[in-house]
Amino acid sequence: MTDAAAEAAAAAGPSGSGGPAASPGYAWYVVGVLVLAQMFSFLDRMIMGLLVEPIRDSFQISDTQYSLLAGLAFTLFYAVMGLPLARIADSRSRRNLIAVGIAAWSAMTALCGLAKGFWSLFAARVGVGVGEATLGPAAFSMITDYFPRDVLARALSVYMAGVTLGSGLAYILGGAVVAYVQSVGDFRLPVLGPVEGWQLTFFIVGLPGLLVALLMAATVREPARLGLAPGDADAIPLGDAVRYVWDRRSAYGAHIFGVAIFIMVVYALNLWGPTYFIRTFGYTSPQAGWTFGLIMIGAGAAGLLLAGTIADAWMQRGRQDAYILTIALSMVAMWPCVVGLGFVANDTVAIVVMSLAVFFSAFQGGIAAGALQIMTPNRLRGQVSALYFLAANLIGLGLGPTVVAATTDFVFADDAAIGRSIALCGGILCPVGAIILMRGLPEIRRLLASQLEALARTSTIEETR
Repeated sequence: MTDAAAEAAAAAGPSGSGGPAASPGYAWYVVGVLVLAQMFSFLDRMIMGLLVEPIRDSFQISDTQYSLLAGLAFTLFYAVMGLPLARIADSRSRRNLIAVGIAAWSAMTALCGLAKGFWSLFAARVGVGVGEATLGPAAFSMITDYFPRDVLARALSVYMAGVTLGSGLAYILGGAVVAYVQSVGDFRLPVLGPVEGWQLTFFIVGLPGLLVALLMAATVREPARLGLAPGDADAIPLGDAVRYVWDRRSAYGAHIFGVAIFIMVVYALNLWGPTYFIRTFGYTSPQAGWTFGLIMIGAGAAGLLLAGTIADAWMQRGRQDAYILTIALSMVAMWPCVVGLGFVANDTVAIVVMSLAVFFSAFQGGIAAGALQIMTPNRLRGQVSALYFLAANLIGLGLGPTVVAATTDFVFADDAAIGRSIALCGGILCPVGAIILMRGLPEIRRLLASQLEALARTSTIEETR
């Protein structure tokens, strides 16, 4: 498929398997189910943030080794299977893909509870990576087909609220489980025998996700794919997809890598946030879990929703680069907050500063991938989203927590220096991400304008039929 053909596929009229346009109420219901799926995805992923000390003690590993379990192991599946699964999302049922993915990552999370050492837990965490590989590209593509552009940012931000809800719930639930474990001692499960408290936690958070998979399969309809030529049912060939993105590498590269570097700080906060309160202010694991969990749910959700509102308001005023400008604003605003974590000496002040850091870190959650949806033809959305999530996971999750852990282990050589490690790494990475993103802004604007023109041509064609 040539560039012109790719543009034509983007500009053609609505078609697909979803039939007539869904009502606004049903569209928001689908977002609600996807929020639940996203919540369980991050619950299963980020529970590692509260189990640092018990797993380290059980396996006798360092912060750096632990960060590999929490970050790199999760990203490996995505690195191998993200793009093939995204191609399925571009041509087959996105609803079915998501339902299978939820069931798979939930089962693998439960299997983490059977791990007997570093490598068995590493292998199980690789399997948990199926979550982002199936859910992200397919969900963003579905929502973009369910909602008009003038409310799309809010819909995507509501969907991404599942990130903060899942992460916050992971810490709150994890804190409650840790407190329970400390009060009753050893556990013995049928068939499995004695298990440690952290192993039981994985069973508790993993298995309920199977019910969410059933809900997805039973109640969510596949939406009509907007912007397709009649009879165009196949995904764009991989070679043409690669050429399309490569020819626009200044725009896509600036967005994907600028945001991915910023996400290094986001994931570093998410993983090491509870440990920061434990090591710096002497919090117990349950106290740290409740504190950071409430921060994630309150400040994180507020940041996501405000970012969507700001981006939609700018979009309605004709700013097609509204998503990009909102993300850049958050990078600048987050810098003093993340740096401040290395210097506060009072836990109350630390909670305020951490809340502000999480608030601004959440801005990119819905609109970063959303910007790619409106920059990209329909049949390429899943694959381009996969490239974005690949970078966000390999760079953001794979490197972010590890960079902070390595700084703690090898620069400061002191577990108690976790706050200074976060401050040093975040103080460098936030400006770097902002510079990369803003350098590509002119090309991003040109690409957005070309897609807007293509959609306008489509509307004219449809009205004359």
